[in-house]
Amino acid sequence: MIARRRDTKAAYPTRRGMVAIFTVLLLGLGSCFGAPEGFARDVGSGQVTAYLRGVPITVYTYRPTGCSDPALLFIFHGIGRKASSYQKSARSLADENCMIVFAPLLDKQNFPIWRYQLGGIVRDGQVIPREEWAVWVVADLVTWARLEERRFNAPYYLFGHSAGGQFLSRVAAFSLPKDATRIVIANPSTYVLPSTDEPAPYGLGGVFSPEETESQLRAYLQLPITIYLGEEDTGDENLSQSKAANRQGGTRLERGERAFEMASSTAKAKGWDFRWRLVKAQNIGHSAGKMLRADEALKAFGAREPELAH
Repeated sequence: MIARRRDTKAAYPTRRGMVAIFTVLLLGLGSCFGAPEGFARDVGSGQVTAYLRGVPITVYTYRPTGCSDPALLFIFHGIGRKASSYQKSARSLADENCMIVFAPLLDKQNFPIWRYQLGGIVRDGQVIPREEWAVWVVADLVTWARLEERRFNAPYYLFGHSAGGQFLSRVAAFSLPKDATRIVIANPSTYVLPSTDEPAPYGLGGVFSPEETESQLRAYLQLPITIYLGEEDTGDENLSQSKAANRQGGTRLERGERAFEMASSTAKAKGWDFRWRLVKAQNIGHSAGKMLRADEALKAFGAREPELAH
């Protein structure tokens, strides 16, 4: 069944102020009149348009049957920008784990490589103002979806594969979505390394003051991140070959392993809590669909936190 379309304008002058006001207004209206008409509540696949900071974003949705208390699952597509196919690939995971899927299409016009894969932190070698960073779109999407569902504290998961994984690495490092249940970064070309020396957007260098940088690094390592790798993702198709990318390793598999090892070693050396996981899917290469349907996906997305490492 196709969900009803609804265009919800939610362009925020500030990242938090208007969201809070809008939430209070909807809570008041909802208590008087019930759920606003047009919310995408029908079981099955749908398509809606979210207006975030004045930018229309097509979002492909999927709602499983028999799911009374769902979590929210946000899926970020690869370089082909096939958001609808990512939604389809996530259905079995959503069915098994009671999740509503939101797969936004972040188009080339509004989200070119420097704003999508690299998070919109740096342009032409210069760090741009924080309020203009593209990584904030994820917080806006989560707020929008919670309002759509009228579940203002719904738990949520983030998954990005390939280009989407690059984007989520920047989202994690620079916007710190601490309320995410789990952030699954799958098979990206590059990461934000847990380094204060490597310049952004491949590390945390050159963005914050020295005190802020240390605090940002610590918070980054304490996020519930899963580095989710296909054990056979060793090819070079669409693999970033910049100097900064090649410093991370020769293949996506090597780069993921190195990013995790650096993160683990840094947290241990500093005596910080560490919540990252490394999960590898056997016999899988560079395929979002196979990664989402793999047996290892349950471990990658597992809501139960591991014991904090020190």
